[in-house]
Amino acid sequence: MRYLQIQVKGYKSLAEVTLDLHPLTVMIGPNGCGKTSFLEVFHLFREGATGQLATVITSLGGFSNIVSHMPQMSSRLEFVLKASDLSQGVDSMTYTFALEPRALGYVVALEHLQWHRLKSDMPDHEFQENNAGPELMLAQSFLWDADAEPKSLREVMSKTVSLAFVDVDARAPIRLPQSLVPVAQPGRNGETLFAALYNLRESKDFHSHYERIEETLHLAFPDFEYLELPVVGAGQITLAWHQKDLTVPLYPNQLSEGTLRFLWLTTTLLSPEPPSLTLIDEPEVSLHPELLQILAALLRDASARTQLIVATHSSDLIRWLRPDEVVVIDKQDGKSTFTWADDPALDLEKWLQEYTLADLWYMGNLGGRP
Repeated sequence: MRYLQIQVKGYKSLAEVTLDLHPLTVMIGPNGCGKTSFLEVFHLFREGATGQLATVITSLGGFSNIVSHMPQMSSRLEFVLKASDLSQGVDSMTYTFALEPRALGYVVALEHLQWHRLKSDMPDHEFQENNAGPELMLAQSFLWDADAEPKSLREVMSKTVSLAFVDVDARAPIRLPQSLVPVAQPGRNGETLFAALYNLRESKDFHSHYERIEETLHLAFPDFEYLELPVVGAGQITLAWHQKDLTVPLYPNQLSEGTLRFLWLTTTLLSPEPPSLTLIDEPEVSLHPELLQILAALLRDASARTQLIVATHSSDLIRWLRPDEVVVIDKQDGKSTFTWADDPALDLEKWLQEYTLADLWYMGNLGGRP
């Protein structure tokens, strides 16, 4: 399944936003422009799909804290998500979800799913439920389990992965021995990084992914030689980093923040079993600018296996991206605006003969400047 477009009305500064979604969508803009709010929308979908909608809204400060408070804006939140699932023969699917305030809290005012099958004898279908309680969102299984399409949508939403600043403090999981468990993903906080690397290395089916991780590390760190993943007892495993100029390996507690974060990102993006949608907030944190060209290539490569939505402040990262991979966010009269860098209205073709996207962003040609 792939998300094709998202429409948001009334969520914080996303007063009225419609954005086509590409396999790789990298958002850049100043602080407070709406990047984090945009990622939060997919977080709402994920938590709602697991029956935790009320919990996540409470964690965000309550309904009154997430609705737009602008002149001539209603207090209704509305989201429209368009997707396709060609593996299920569905070429278009539209999911609409709306919340409205009440004296105490809010209600789900509308939940509507419609889909169109591609060259199939099976009928098109739609499901609609009005004036339901806040626990409804994708949670009433007797309504959703009858058809594969809504069931798959709920599953995709529930498995969306959100990644941000991996903890690299002295006692963080990424610096300590970890349990050897059967996973292929390094975890949101790097808590299964060593197990994922070990499993990829030992797997006949996935060993090529491990080789690609080591190849990427060779490219990023010229002195790097190889990784060792010793078992340290009681089902625990650690990591030993070997490099040319040292006679002994470096262990996780000795590696730099940038090295650990890059290893975690590389393992995440080269995983053979990614979710359908991955959200990444500021992947450039702690990385040397020279690593960002490699990161851009990793993001593009991963977007063939998982749809990626990335928020960044780094002009050095977008320097290595194409216009159809970059969305510039501005804020006008308190409202966020989203513009793809390849929008014909920007007329960048001639500019890009002499400048990079980063240059044009700094010059103000793309907007999105504070």
